[in-house]
Amino acid sequence: MSAKYNVVSRVNPRDLTAPRKFYPSYKSSGRITMRQLSKRIAQVSTVSPGDTAAVIETLLEIIPQLLEDGNIVELGALGSFRLAIKTEGSATEAEVSVNNIIKVTPRFTPSRELKEAVANARFEKDA
Repeated sequence: MSAKYNVVSRVNPRDLTAPRKFYPSYKSSGRITMRQLSKRIAQVSTVSPGDTAAVIETLLEIIPQLLEDGNIVELGALGSFRLAIKTEGSATEAEVSVNNIIKVTPRFTPSRELKEAVANARFEKDA
């Protein structure tokens, strides 16, 4: 099965007077719920949908805790999660405190295997 794309026109943000250009834009075909994901995993493994859902739910609880503790969470061939912070500077080192941290964001870095797996995705124009 192929992923879909639409065609969108975009203005050049560096030159607003330039003619618009047309680009392919990825089009999602829908969402997969945790229940649907659990059922799919159960179809290709020896684990029941309920057990799979329980493990995923526990993973969703534990990953934020591990990130808060300062860990990078590696998930093998999937990739890894880490925290990134947005900060503001201070005039001196002594003035730097936790108050300089403006925002904390989880970041996902896909593994080389995941990147290679999706690199050859096939696309077709959405009708």
